[in-house]
Amino acid sequence: MPHRTQDHAPAGDDPPIAYPPRPLREYALLADGQRGALVGSRGEMAWMCAPRWDADAVLSTLIGGSGVYAVTPVERSVWGGFYEEATLIWRSRWVTDDGGVVECREALAFPGDPHRAVVLRRVLARDVPARLTVLLEPSAGFGAHPLTELHRDERGVWTGRTGDLRLRWSGGARAHPAGARDQRLLLDLTVSPGRPHDLVLELSDRPLPGGPPPAERVWRATESAWRHAVPDLENTIAPRDARHSYAVLRGLTSARGGMVAATTTSLPERAEEGRDYDYRYAWIRDQCYAGQGIAAAGPHPLLDDAVRFITARLHEDGPALAPAYTADGGPVPDQRQLALPGYPGGSDRVGNHIGTQFQLDALGEALLLLAAAAGHDRLDAEGWQAARIAADAIAERWHEPDTGVWELKPKPWAHSRLTCAAGLRAVARAGGPAARSAQWAALADTLVADTADRCVHPSGRWQRAPDDPRLDGALLLPAIRGAVPADDPRTVRTLRAYVAELTDDHYAYRFRHDERPLAEAEGAFLLCGFFAALAEHQQGNTVAAHRWFERNRAACGPSGLYSEEYDIAQRQLRGNLPQAFVHALMVESAARLSTG
Repeated sequence: MPHRTQDHAPAGDDPPIAYPPRPLREYALLADGQRGALVGSRGEMAWMCAPRWDADAVLSTLIGGSGVYAVTPVERSVWGGFYEEATLIWRSRWVTDDGGVVECREALAFPGDPHRAVVLRRVLARDVPARLTVLLEPSAGFGAHPLTELHRDERGVWTGRTGDLRLRWSGGARAHPAGARDQRLLLDLTVSPGRPHDLVLELSDRPLPGGPPPAERVWRATESAWRHAVPDLENTIAPRDARHSYAVLRGLTSARGGMVAATTTSLPERAEEGRDYDYRYAWIRDQCYAGQGIAAAGPHPLLDDAVRFITARLHEDGPALAPAYTADGGPVPDQRQLALPGYPGGSDRVGNHIGTQFQLDALGEALLLLAAAAGHDRLDAEGWQAARIAADAIAERWHEPDTGVWELKPKPWAHSRLTCAAGLRAVARAGGPAARSAQWAALADTLVADTADRCVHPSGRWQRAPDDPRLDGALLLPAIRGAVPADDPRTVRTLRAYVAELTDDHYAYRFRHDERPLAEAEGAFLLCGFFAALAEHQQGNTVAAHRWFERNRAACGPSGLYSEEYDIAQRQLRGNLPQAFVHALMVESAARLSTG
């Protein structure tokens, strides 16, 4: 299907307004735990699903839909922006031709309501009056349901509907309906220095309460909530960036504890190669990475959220634990296509085939998470029962082939089995019943011995699977987690071979796809870059560990968001945004590297 941009043509003499997709480095994230939005460099909210993470998008120009909410300077301008410290309150900032500076302070009211999104935008002129165009064109169902039932009351507050969502917009009293069927609102806004202008948009799948919320009150509540949500993390080597990554993870974590892997769907890892998926769900592995990363820094609330979510899934599903769930713990819908162009180079997939997979390593990661919580005295009786459920599931299913960490063809992946061994050793050491601990340690020994018999390369390093002698970045992690000792020759040889064969100038790759140069087959995998930092740190190679950390923490755009992959030639982000597990490993690396 050919790609196109979405033109918005207001009625009358208003010129068309185009908001084509931008490079991913130009987007910032707003999130409240229940949903997220991406804001581009022209002030356009190009992506937002409501009322929940996995709902259909109401703003979707990012992938070729027709929903957008934009606040854009009229004057020619240069864009910048920044997050207020330890929050997801973003300030879009433009310097205009007339020498003025105009900002749009924006956030989702935090913490979020499961049924009602509140989008806050405050426009400020710094030096001279600023003129901006405000375009509100929500369209639920990925653009299938434009704005209807549009009405402005005597206070200048607009109401309407888009699909099943009710809308209320305050601050746009002077806006006028535009478009062939009045499906959008257009406002010519002039803001003077010292006189900020507030815009408050509400979207809800239930009747809206009373009148519109006072903007100042919601701003203060949001600022206060963020102050209490993000710890200072001064015990890390990069406190400011660690706080930012923690804020991102908190923004991606729902009231029920589930943390989505990313805000978006179908953003391509490689243009036109079909590697674009829907990540708006809570992967067990990713949530465990996040919990362990936070635990390395301290017993902070996101650790408890991860334990709560994983414990509930283990109690409900036991050995049938799915690789991923919706953020509230439901099943992930199957994959389907939309009739949209997609992000350039990508597609328009929603849903995910993940529900048909078995991922053994998720059980091991669950044990590692629960053991980390126990180390901070944060594991209750239900948590210990969840550990027993996970350990029993490993005993029952470890002989089965699984799709592994990279979700590939089922086979006995070495990483999956070694991760389970690491998890079993961790809970055995964490203070469980003596008899159980002995059983878990013995099963861990069995898993390591079996894997060693089948997955040690002739060179003495670990290999991916019995029939796959290649290296893999995931094979660094089991030793970091304690499956085998740091000084085990297989650990040392795996790290040395990996650095020699699968890295380039401290950028890391998962595995070799074919004979192409690494950077032509896929982008540098930031998760693996942080694995390398932790592995070198474990070996006592402090300088190397810090070089790995600094290279990979810099692989982001102005908003400090990480995607899954990084194109080292073009210095561009690739894949869905933001990728939670990269932020999680950034926090863990910042914490662990502070110890030596």
